[in-house]
Amino acid sequence: MTAEGIRRGERVIERWDRAFGAVSAEPRRQVVVSLMDVPADRSVELPAAATSPTVPANPDRLRIELRHRHLPMLAEAGYVRWEEQPFTARRGPRFEEVSAIMAALHAYADRLPDRLVDGCQRLTIERTGE
Repeated sequence: MTAEGIRRGERVIERWDRAFGAVSAEPRRQVVVSLMDVPADRSVELPAAATSPTVPANPDRLRIELRHRHLPMLAEAGYVRWEEQPFTARRGPRFEEVSAIMAALHAYADRLPDRLVDGCQRLTIERTGE
């Protein structure tokens, strides 16, 4: 393998690691899914778009976590852009890297273990069609 081939491989591995890291926390997954549900040029309101429909969070605490942890991580990777006033998020230039992961999970909800679906509203809807 050439040096360029190795570098390309390393970049792909880094992209996958960053994308899976981005969707490793529920508020970040919720932001991604919320953005998938609106047209590409639209924003979503925060913290509502980051709140799990099955396990509501304390909105004040979530707002702080979003500002200081979740949104900076998503923005640094180019997955989202966000604003403080009004507190919103929209798709970033690399949004498709994380939305593809979530779309694949939704498409294969019927093949996921029950313990990863039960209690997750979105995956349950995808699985049952309701």
